[in-house]
Amino acid sequence: MTNPFQYEQAFSRNIGWVTPAEQTTLRGKRVAIAGGGGVGGVHLLTLARLGVSRFHIADFDTFDIVNFNRQVGAMMSTVGQPKAEVLARMARDINPEIDIKVFPEGVSKGNLKEFLEGVDLYVDALDFFAFDARKHTFAACAEYGIPATTAAPLGMGAALLNFLPGKMTFEEYFQWGELPDLDKAIRFMVGLAPAGLHRPYLVMPEAVNFDERRGPSTFMACQLCAGIVATEALKILLGRGDVLAAPHGMQFDAYRNKLARTWRPGGNGNPLHRLMISVAKRQFARTPAAATAR
Repeated sequence: MTNPFQYEQAFSRNIGWVTPAEQTTLRGKRVAIAGGGGVGGVHLLTLARLGVSRFHIADFDTFDIVNFNRQVGAMMSTVGQPKAEVLARMARDINPEIDIKVFPEGVSKGNLKEFLEGVDLYVDALDFFAFDARKHTFAACAEYGIPATTAAPLGMGAALLNFLPGKMTFEEYFQWGELPDLDKAIRFMVGLAPAGLHRPYLVMPEAVNFDERRGPSTFMACQLCAGIVATEALKILLGRGDVLAAPHGMQFDAYRNKLARTWRPGGNGNPLHRLMISVAKRQFARTPAAATAR
């Protein structure tokens, strides 16, 4: 005989770190997650195990074998299946009462209002190179007063930034404007992890190719991102604990056993960031990929 699902029993081991009243609060919260790849899937399942019971998830892609090294929903049994649908099934297998609205076309300017309707927190899990979707989604969060968080899986660590209502916005920090995609990619990388803890152990720099929109990844980094983001989500949704907003940031690297807290007033307009962006552009200009692109 199988035991019937009971929310209070399923998440009873959370009690102690949260109160029963706080667990009930988490049960009623709605989180939107755009992207169901490396970090998006682990974000969803981690938050589901925290007891969050309402989600909007968006992804237009299907699972492939190249996703196996880092994406929690990527298995031989799911190859060719829509990522969002697979992840929704996995989350419902944790909590059959969970309420998940799937956006199988991903996020765009056309559906952002619906995607963010009634949402208490937005978690960014879009592909690194999804510049337009990311720009519009963060802008909508700022317009609607929705807290937003993003954690980048870098090397074998994670870099965190929070964008909170009334604080510095995503655009004010990264300063993308209408720049070309290459400039956006460089500014995104510099802004995400100004401490650069991951860079010293990149043994094959040629694996990073902005022109081909690819780079190396590890599942360890995705798991670290999910742990950090779920902790930030807990603090934001329950209104307790310190939540640092941009231009404050944090990067933890497990390979180097290092933690760096950063504060960059002006974001990418900060003199230090401007120097780092300039150096990165010169370095990219010397790569074979850049030469081919020209």
